[in-house]
Amino acid sequence: MAVITRADELHDSDLYVDLRAELGLNLRLRCDGLNLAGSVKLRPAVAMVAQGLASGAITSDSVLVESSSGNLGVALGLVAAANGLRFHCVTDPKCNPTALKLMRAFGSVVEVVAEPDATGSYLTARKARIRELCAADPRYTWLNQYENPANWIAHQESTAPMIAKEFPDLDVLFVGVGTGGTLAGCSRYFRENRSGVRIVAVDSVGSINFGRPAAPRHIPGLGASEPMPLVTADLIDDLVRVEEPASLRMCRRLAGRGFLFGGSTGTVVAGAERWLREYDPAQRLTAVAVSADMGERYVDTIYDDAWITGLYGALEDDRDR
Repeated sequence: MAVITRADELHDSDLYVDLRAELGLNLRLRCDGLNLAGSVKLRPAVAMVAQGLASGAITSDSVLVESSSGNLGVALGLVAAANGLRFHCVTDPKCNPTALKLMRAFGSVVEVVAEPDATGSYLTARKARIRELCAADPRYTWLNQYENPANWIAHQESTAPMIAKEFPDLDVLFVGVGTGGTLAGCSRYFRENRSGVRIVAVDSVGSINFGRPAAPRHIPGLGASEPMPLVTADLIDDLVRVEEPASLRMCRRLAGRGFLFGGSTGTVVAGAERWLREYDPAQRLTAVAVSADMGERYVDTIYDDAWITGLYGALEDDRDR
């Protein structure tokens, strides 16, 4: 029985879904959304705040500030509340509406940057607003998930070792790519400890990660509109890029079996399925994919027919497969 006294103490979910029956592939899905923040982002949020407190960069007077499109903002809102700190999230109109409400429920200040910068990037505009806040008030402390080593170290020290313990015969690990924290931490761990494990990054078509061309994207959680300092080619053995309609079809397919996951999980599983069908048709490899969050906070978007039709048109439904 797990007993906690602080909301940020429970951040190591260790549940896997065996997808062999559904996909006909030797793939297990690690569910990292089963904590009180609802996503894998709780782990780096805890680590970044702990590092700031230990170094003295964060004090009782500090106002934590970060740019987020959803999950990290929710996680930092929870961690700030657990530590008696204030948190100011700078986001944009693409932020998941439920995430906005969750952050505010934790007592966070949520600021929505209404206009992108001159190049059309909301991320650049969010960062510029954070710099303005920090320049105007010395109490503001930017955690900077995009460059903070604590982001990826959290996964190197926890996520990856837990996977390695459960799967001593692991052959391939599929990880979605956003800011690159999960990818960098897991890759570094396996490069140093189990070099035979292949790291396959899964990204959305339209993300510029790994030098790919930019295009509009609507599913949060994966991808980038500008280079991410933590994302480097040496971290991976292969890259799979998934069109967003394929991500949505996979989400619907899993939901039809009672598994409600976030859009990024649909992307990662769709990418893993494609890679395994091509490179492991005999099902000899042991494979794990990382699921960042569950699907409840997306019922008004990726699980809403009107939202999907407005962005993608008619979408073939895989629920009856």
